[in-house]
Amino acid sequence: MATPDSPVHVVAASEGAPIVIRSVGWHEPLRWLAAGWRDIRRAWGVALFYGSCFWLMALALAWVFRASPEYTMSLASGCLLLGPFLAMGLYDTSRRLEQGLAPDLGQSITCWDKQLASMGMLVLVLIVLELLWGRASLVVFAVFFNTGMPSTTGVVQALFSVDNWEFIAVYSAVGGVFAALVFGSTVVSLPMMLDRGTDAMTAAITSLRVVTTQTGVLVLWGLLIVLLVAVALLVPWQWPLVVVGPWLGCASWHAYRACVGSQPVTAEGAAPATRSPA
Repeated sequence: MATPDSPVHVVAASEGAPIVIRSVGWHEPLRWLAAGWRDIRRAWGVALFYGSCFWLMALALAWVFRASPEYTMSLASGCLLLGPFLAMGLYDTSRRLEQGLAPDLGQSITCWDKQLASMGMLVLVLIVLELLWGRASLVVFAVFFNTGMPSTTGVVQALFSVDNWEFIAVYSAVGGVFAALVFGSTVVSLPMMLDRGTDAMTAAITSLRVVTTQTGVLVLWGLLIVLLVAVALLVPWQWPLVVVGPWLGCASWHAYRACVGSQPVTAEGAAPATRSPA
């Protein structure tokens, strides 16, 4: 079996040494969670700030869904716009701890400023995918509820009713495709942009290559993320998100560090160094 340091694919980086996609074992997702937990314990103040932000976003989405469901997609787009900036702060915190530096909330809030253009491009792609996801969902609802769109209560009943298994299957399949695209293009792209300063396209392609070369382990990682978030959302007032949000954010940094590395530039396969003029 390949070790975590075994490269399985090399991608040309936009800056610096070539990017190496490493092979990771099935136990790695648990190690990432353990490392993320250590980080939030060492930086509990920073974790509390970001966890509170995630919690407030979840409460706002739940309230809008109940009161004015027609605005849910708009608010979700806003949360999707804000989410990567919050995640960047957690990645920066884990990176500082990895380097032996003290966590710094102020630094974590502004760590994305040098990557604003790349982040903006990636966020734009995510918002487009979400809008397409929403449109596809409306089509599924229209097909299965041809007598009219159900109310908010009707949607919840439809999603959890065994009698509507065909609707549940199609809706889950459509949602699963878009969720896989979002997860595949972002699982390591944001921490990679923070760490290496790569552009959005290189980061997204590398992220997709990580998923396609380490599919089993990354699917397990995605299922663990969904499980933890689902448990947090099922608790009244969703208060566990205060812990689960920063925990998964810090763990995602360790997932990136385990899956993506650098190939040292050697004399054999690299362009000769440029000499200074005599």
